Amino acid sequence: MSAKTVAYVPDLMDRSKVSSAAGPVTFVTRPADLLAAAEGASLVVVDLSRPGVLEVLPAIAAPTIGFGRHDDRERLAAASAAGCDRVLARSAFFAQVTDLLRPPPA
Repeated sequence: MSAKTVAYVPDLMDRSKVSSAAGPVTFVTRPADLLAAAEGASLVVVDLSRPGVLEVLPAIAAPTIGFGRHDDRERLAAASAAGCDRVLARSAFFAQVTDLLRPPPA
């Protein structure tokens, strides 16, 4: 079975970087859409700076990686507390995006 990556990354430039690193990605347009789309996913990627993301994180069963502003420590900590498996500053996420999102070998 191939890896399924789901993402809520509204910024188009960021989407392009995520797609380039992860291969095929299912992008959703609202945080609430993550719940259904993430079923059976091998990875979920979220932009933590967007409203509504923190509220849906506890219900996502798939491994999650979230990124946000480095100076928004409260939101990054809240994402960890809400169950986000990996929380990174935006700059750190995009510096490592290829390694973080590379699909596993078939």
